[in-house]
Amino acid sequence: MSSTSRIDRALPALGKMLMAAVAVFSLAACSPKGPSRPPCPQGAVCIEAGNVSEPATLDPHKSTGTWEERIISSLIVGLTDADPNGKAVPGMAERWETSADGLTWTFYLRDATWSDGVPVTAHDFVFSLRRILDPKTASEYASLLYLIKNAQPVNEGKAEPSALGVRAVSPKVLEIVLEHPAPYLPQLAKHYTMFPVPRHVVEKLGDAWIKPGNYVSNGPYVVTDWKLGDYVQLRKNPRFYEADKVCVDQIRFYPTPDATMAERRVLRGELDMNADMQSNRISFLREKAPDYVRTHTYLGVTYLAFNAAEPAFKDRRVRLALTMAIDREFIVSKLFRGGQTAAYTFVPPGVAGYEQAKAPAWAAWPLEKRQAEARRLLAAAGYGPKRPLKVEIKHRNTPDPSLYLPAVQADWKAIGVDARLVQNEVQIAYAAYRARDFQVADAAWIADYNDAMSFLYLQQSSTGPQNYGDYANPAYDALLAKADAEPDAKVRAGYLAQAEAIMLADAPVAPIYFYVNKNLVAPKVTGFVDNIVDQHRARYWCVTATRPAPPAKGVPQG
Repeated sequence: MSSTSRIDRALPALGKMLMAAVAVFSLAACSPKGPSRPPCPQGAVCIEAGNVSEPATLDPHKSTGTWEERIISSLIVGLTDADPNGKAVPGMAERWETSADGLTWTFYLRDATWSDGVPVTAHDFVFSLRRILDPKTASEYASLLYLIKNAQPVNEGKAEPSALGVRAVSPKVLEIVLEHPAPYLPQLAKHYTMFPVPRHVVEKLGDAWIKPGNYVSNGPYVVTDWKLGDYVQLRKNPRFYEADKVCVDQIRFYPTPDATMAERRVLRGELDMNADMQSNRISFLREKAPDYVRTHTYLGVTYLAFNAAEPAFKDRRVRLALTMAIDREFIVSKLFRGGQTAAYTFVPPGVAGYEQAKAPAWAAWPLEKRQAEARRLLAAAGYGPKRPLKVEIKHRNTPDPSLYLPAVQADWKAIGVDARLVQNEVQIAYAAYRARDFQVADAAWIADYNDAMSFLYLQQSSTGPQNYGDYANPAYDALLAKADAEPDAKVRAGYLAQAEAIMLADAPVAPIYFYVNKNLVAPKVTGFVDNIVDQHRARYWCVTATRPAPPAKGVPQG
């Protein structure tokens, strides 16, 4: 099918999107012309940052989103931290050692204090790791730490928290014992699941510890205000161990679900940056404001998850038909045009130590052949003109899902499937996915650490809430377990690739495209370095009154 007829087929949905875009433009045209910024304290350096969505929490053990991570990583530093290029560097731990078998890690902590002056100790880390794995905490990310000895039985309530493989050798020495070798542990240690929380405050205040006025942090900033739906305000922490190197005195993070409006706010000078752009506007922005546009290869994938509890999706033929019928090339090259690439596998290219799994054979077929086979598979499963398959796609209200899903809807219509789109605010959408309140879920996943397991564990049967479709295949699980126990990196990567091939053949998810990170950053902001994990610690930012030199480029990992 030619591009022209493909576009004609999607015109009704695209027409609606065009009307929505016109409405957004009209609203923006009525807004004030000049920048409207809150006052910055005299003599201080301030940054106003767009952050996509409202944080549900600032508790690192209960967070799930990148929009929360951007704030929390400005407040709390883990055993390691991210440097401007996104690489793991010493944080609370000045150095660490690993035993010969790779199972025992010893971290030596620096002299540091919480923002209230109480010393940060190894006991805080022991308390924190036990807390996130305590089933009472109900952390949706707890399974990420199952590599720690006894973490899974502790999280499942089958062992006491004291059985967890962590201990304070002394106030400044922390020992972590693993279930299997994990050379990526320093990368994982900069993720908020391994962040410490102030034991002396949390034990006293419980969940109220995250409120402004109660929040005690060990990082470059402290919370001074949180106005729901408006902003989270941070001020520099004078007790941070490198406070003399922190340039920006005050940061406000704003929820900006409307990327087009946020774009205009950045260009007007109301915001200094925004953590997203609408993909189909990138080429326009590169012409209008080239110094603002920041894109980079990113370890992330957007996908559709099929709920295994739905009768239709118990049939592999139905899942396979739906994933085969999607014209990914049209989405990335005609709709987005932002550097994204079509995804036929789940693990993105560029992951350290991993050779991308082979795509399914059908990925090389022309769209017409794929859709013909999809119709055949649906017919074999009992669906057709007299009994059409009807599905609901629940999706996030961020820019790209609203752009690509009408195209998916049109692709599925071409094979006789009636798909209805239901838009939800990001937090509400993900809450629904975790509660299994969906038929088809539009989701995205960003690597928590640069390793294929950061993606493949999502479909592991023991993962829990974030295995949205409840995929379970013993062969898949067994290969991931073999990979965990394998010390040879090349052999381990082979097991992971085999596991991915099994999962792709089962089609519990339909990968759609691989990400590029998209940031709009005013040229006056320095220290914001593009990198493959899209981690930009605020401790490195600064603002110059004059036009800076061209921004430095990050060094991709792996």
